[in-house]
Amino acid sequence: MEIKKLAAIDIGSNAVRLLICNIVERANTPTHYQKSSLVRVPIRLGADAFTTGIISEQNISRMADAMLAFKLIMGVHGVEKFKACATSAMREAKNGQEVVAAIYEKTGVAIEIIDGRKEASIIASTNLNELLKADHSYLYVDVGGGSTEFTFFSGGKIVCSRSIKLGTVRQISDAKKQQVLRELEHWIKEKSSAMNAVELIGSGGNINNIFKTSGKAEGTPLTLSYLKRRFNYLQQLSYEDRIYELDLKPDRADVIIPAIQIYIDAMKWSGATRIHVPKIGLSDGIIKRLHQGKLQGNTTL
Repeated sequence: MEIKKLAAIDIGSNAVRLLICNIVERANTPTHYQKSSLVRVPIRLGADAFTTGIISEQNISRMADAMLAFKLIMGVHGVEKFKACATSAMREAKNGQEVVAAIYEKTGVAIEIIDGRKEASIIASTNLNELLKADHSYLYVDVGGGSTEFTFFSGGKIVCSRSIKLGTVRQISDAKKQQVLRELEHWIKEKSSAMNAVELIGSGGNINNIFKTSGKAEGTPLTLSYLKRRFNYLQQLSYEDRIYELDLKPDRADVIIPAIQIYIDAMKWSGATRIHVPKIGLSDGIIKRLHQGKLQGNTTL
């Protein structure tokens, strides 16, 4: 048996995460990806990128500190290789490439800014096959701070995907939001109509939190009716109550309601009555692709 450690850094719009995994390989058995450590720091780049269009000096400094801290953690774990990817906030920031250069100069961490299509592709390369049934159709929905990725699966394979500029941190006018939602509704209904009964797969910190508090056994899907009840309950609570009574982090308490609304809309438009929450995302996909040699990573800590 051989065990090695790989890591992924996900630089999102609402937070920055480090995932460390043990890659366990044994003859004649599938590779086992075992999560070893997950660190999340609340650096909300979307608050910069989606308002001023520029990542602030303060957040650049905080990012550099986070990367240095992550390198120390990876060193303690004995990580062999890691990859850092940035998503919608960094790709839309006018100084995104300048930030990448500054972080590399200060920390030695090379960040790749990926587009929405590549983001969806990496997410789809996770261990979803363990969940997908060949005779079922699925809509995978990953709600982020600045964008949401939608991917249809049928027969265990990707049929089509779409990335939209609708997230929990991005502030857009009501008129623009309604236009985006109308286009999305049409697209989801059109694609769903050509498939068997569609089930949703939800990804992202907000749906993970909803699943955790549901008390459901791992692998048990949530129903649309449960999601609606939870949504209504959250709406009745103030921001402060969500923190004090539900123990939500401050940077989760203000985004969880718009996130759940996106999942509910996707379920209604696709006709889905159940949503699976496998707790996988971009970081998991990065690690799998690193292991497969499909992504170039950093090796110097």
